[in-house]
Amino acid sequence: MAEKLSLSRHTKTLLVESVDHEAMGVARLDGKVVFVDGALPNERVKATITKEKTAFNLAQIDTILAASPTRTTPRCPHFGRCGGCNMQHAQADAQVAFKQRILEDNLERIGKVKSETILPPIYGPEWGYRHRARLSVRYVAKKGGVLVGFHEKSSSFVADMHECHILPPHIGCLIDPLRELITQLSIHDRLPQVEVAVGERVTILVLRILALPSHEDEHLIKAFADSHHLVIWFQTKGPDSAQAFYPLDFPGLTYSLPDFGVTMPFSPTEFTQVNPQVNRSLVTRAMTHLDPRPGERIVDLFCGLGNFTLPIARGGARVLGVEGNPQLIERAYHNAEFNGLRSLVEFRTMNLFTVTEESFSELGPMDKLLIDPPRDGAIAVVNSLGKVLPKKVVYVSCNPSTLARDAQVMVHQQGYKLRAAGVVNMFPHTAHVESVAIFERA
Repeated sequence: MAEKLSLSRHTKTLLVESVDHEAMGVARLDGKVVFVDGALPNERVKATITKEKTAFNLAQIDTILAASPTRTTPRCPHFGRCGGCNMQHAQADAQVAFKQRILEDNLERIGKVKSETILPPIYGPEWGYRHRARLSVRYVAKKGGVLVGFHEKSSSFVADMHECHILPPHIGCLIDPLRELITQLSIHDRLPQVEVAVGERVTILVLRILALPSHEDEHLIKAFADSHHLVIWFQTKGPDSAQAFYPLDFPGLTYSLPDFGVTMPFSPTEFTQVNPQVNRSLVTRAMTHLDPRPGERIVDLFCGLGNFTLPIARGGARVLGVEGNPQLIERAYHNAEFNGLRSLVEFRTMNLFTVTEESFSELGPMDKLLIDPPRDGAIAVVNSLGKVLPKKVVYVSCNPSTLARDAQVMVHQQGYKLRAAGVVNMFPHTAHVESVAIFERA
């Protein structure tokens, strides 16, 4: 239990036991949990209690009395203010170890399950990995111009930043030039967001605009695009309204999966994984465990534009991809044609959050199943497996708590064994935990 030495009524000396899913250090004071911002496991700190709640307290570090050997100096000068990262103060290997423990703890505590095998973590580049991002824009008269960047930590304000090390270098160094450009525009207070999409042959910036730019604005934007070798799109309403502005003769956005001979075209507003190098390793791991073979029928749920569907088809299996977004289904069909796999794939639009055992069984028999849901997980799906019960399920998760909840159903109600699970470090320097879990019928 943490010591109770104090500098004042609200300043305590705490021993940090672990980190939670938001990268907060976890300590205890008189049996009550205290979340300590910026603290690492095994550190002894003096911290000020900033908020007291019934179940827990929040605290900020005043002094680190005994630092963790995994603590390191953050590379980014904006760390601690910018909300884009919250783990740069921990060494990269330690970050992954924290995430692995969070995954295992969630599976055991929430799911009441334990994986038979812990898979080795999937690593990728530590810096410059983020090929997709949404940068907020806000005109602030007191700052003398426009702010461009991620939100401040635990705030809706835009961070006053000048560089970013998790974006590719040619984008991370554009923060100040973007601030200067937008400040000069007549619509500087009517441009709330810049979406970044980096492909293998082109980088596109989508400017979210709430008013039409003037002719002088257009001239400035075109000069900026030429100077930095970018393509600019405008988005006036929802994602479907995004259109190319300048230049109009540009190569399309693509990413590739070389292990499967697949190239994926995509639009700058369509969902793709932010970290293409780690995505390649993730797809390879999923295919290794799914082991698609000719003669099998495999269903890929939450299939998006076909990130897993097409590699499954490349293995010779027939694949049904299911997705709730009809625009992504259209893109998935296009990508199947583009890669010469149309004869092996079919796609269907379905709301996978409302399926029942009866409606899910209408998808037909399935030998194996791949699930790649958003953060909400796939509880309706796993509750609906009773009539089909594929022999193997590969579950790709971006939220360990909903994975654990779904794993409880898979193991304790549907009769599966959790054969293997492991983390995927898709978002270095953040607390985001991506993982893969392998279930097989007992």
